[in-house]
Amino acid sequence: MPLNFADRLNNVETSAIRELFKLLGKPGIISFAGGFPDSAMFDVDGIRIAANAALTNEPGAALQYGATEGYGPLREQIASFMRNKGAQDLTPEQLIVTTGSQQALDLLGKTMISPGDKVIVEGPTFLATIQCFRLYGAELISAPVDGEGVKTDELERLIEEHRPKFVYLIPTFGNPSGALLNEERRRAVLAMAVKHQTLVVEDDPYGDLYFGETPPPLSLLALSAQVPGSRELLVHCGSLSKVLSPGLRVGWMVGPAELLGKATMCKQFSDAHTSTFAQATAAQYLLAGRMPGTLAKVRKVYAERAAAMGDALRRELGDGIEFVQPQGGLFIWARLTGANGKLADGAELAKRAIENNVAFVPGAPFYASNPDVATLRLSFATVGIDKIEEGIARLAASL
Repeated sequence: MPLNFADRLNNVETSAIRELFKLLGKPGIISFAGGFPDSAMFDVDGIRIAANAALTNEPGAALQYGATEGYGPLREQIASFMRNKGAQDLTPEQLIVTTGSQQALDLLGKTMISPGDKVIVEGPTFLATIQCFRLYGAELISAPVDGEGVKTDELERLIEEHRPKFVYLIPTFGNPSGALLNEERRRAVLAMAVKHQTLVVEDDPYGDLYFGETPPPLSLLALSAQVPGSRELLVHCGSLSKVLSPGLRVGWMVGPAELLGKATMCKQFSDAHTSTFAQATAAQYLLAGRMPGTLAKVRKVYAERAAAMGDALRRELGDGIEFVQPQGGLFIWARLTGANGKLADGAELAKRAIENNVAFVPGAPFYASNPDVATLRLSFATVGIDKIEEGIARLAASL
């Protein structure tokens, strides 16, 4: 008997990135496709010490069922972590712990989206967000971005036209754009949230991965204290996946109390609570004060790799490609120009590149509408400098 699946599945399909991974088993392939951190950067000793401390200090709490809102000591540590980044008045009660920030997005879909609701996202944006929100029946509207993030004049026009249920942004080193929303635009986003009484969701998994000595502008969460009325219209999603370990699956959501209450109720239905052992381990890690040292290490390595990839792209592909050199994060977002008759189709280049044993993700799937087929996303995070240079040379040979 054929299975009669839910109608909501008609609006989504499997991830183009996950499908691409099936092709990466070829020997000798150099992959710029992944969106994950380098496992060699994980502080294995620090996490081991933290896990042992969790089992030594509070074994019952670490191994037993826990509160859906999250393990108390971890909520305290996350609130402290965020206060140190400018969210000075944040309390543990104003956040819930989620199973990665991906679950926070799913909870937003469950609590906020009814079929046919309009949601504004960046064009391009995180592929899993597109899939998640469409699963719940959202009509997605794309707001254009440039090298400094979402174009706020266009964003406001779209808000006025569509009256969305909410606006979803990755302001700091976005995936896939790598763009950093400047402070003027950040203030504009918060101001228009108040003006139009529109909820804004800030997804911030990459904000700690800045290059150089100067951190990026304050998060929307931190900056909201300077824009009266904006805090009540803001949701902030954070994660330890890109800076500590994806395997811990620890994220969080800050938001209005009423929304957190509904999200907690929905979370009870799905996983009861995020792994208490993972939460207790993360709490002990943050308490031990190892995070600053870990971040300093990964920032240095990723900055070197980003610079090497940018240099190689300019050297090997020349006027055949254009991009903004990222100031942080994990990605270079580029566009094929078609100059001098060269290829200007990211999907076609991806096919040729696989034949030359190099992989990346074409840009079109990252658009909710009107995709730019000339775009592509390259991750520099998991590949050493020698392999970056070799891989970009292979990419140029594919063009």
